[in-house]
Amino acid sequence: MSIQNRRERERAERHQLIIDAARELAEQEGWDAVTTRRLAEKVEYSQPVLYSHFKGKDAIVRAVAIEGCGVLARELRKARSSQGKSRLQAAAEAYLEFAEKRPALYDAMFVQQVDIPWGTDEVPQELRDAFGELVAAVEPVAGERDLETLTEVFWSALHGIATLTHGKRLRPDHHQARIDLLVRSVQLGTAP
Repeated sequence: MSIQNRRERERAERHQLIIDAARELAEQEGWDAVTTRRLAEKVEYSQPVLYSHFKGKDAIVRAVAIEGCGVLARELRKARSSQGKSRLQAAAEAYLEFAEKRPALYDAMFVQQVDIPWGTDEVPQELRDAFGELVAAVEPVAGERDLETLTEVFWSALHGIATLTHGKRLRPDHHQARIDLLVRSVQLGTAP
């Protein structure tokens, strides 16, 4: 292995270490606790080393969000093969489980102000993959409705459920009933 290859590998490993440390710190203490000073201490590199990888905290949160969308895409893809469930039901349950089990990651992806060009041609592939999995879940029931718009409505409803559940604004004993109602509404064409 050449010295250049080793340096590139070490840089990539350091880059990933910073992303992982930010996500872990946010999971433990929330995104307000994630500062470049705290991250530098956690990864045992100086702040200038962090700045050689990221322009600041916003860029780190952006990287966490993009990586999180890749994880969500894989979770949704895995759920697609669920036995005894429709694609839509499996996607809804997998999405909400992801949001519940990874609240800081979900927050970085969909709540924090992040400079990601959603809904444009410049959107990163991980985001395309996650949205594509939702599209694949909605497609069998879309009928004559615009597939991407219906998917956006489905996603918006899931996001609302996830956010309100996390904030303890919904009755916990009605979680499955909400999922079932949303899925039936999309399937029957009563959702826009």
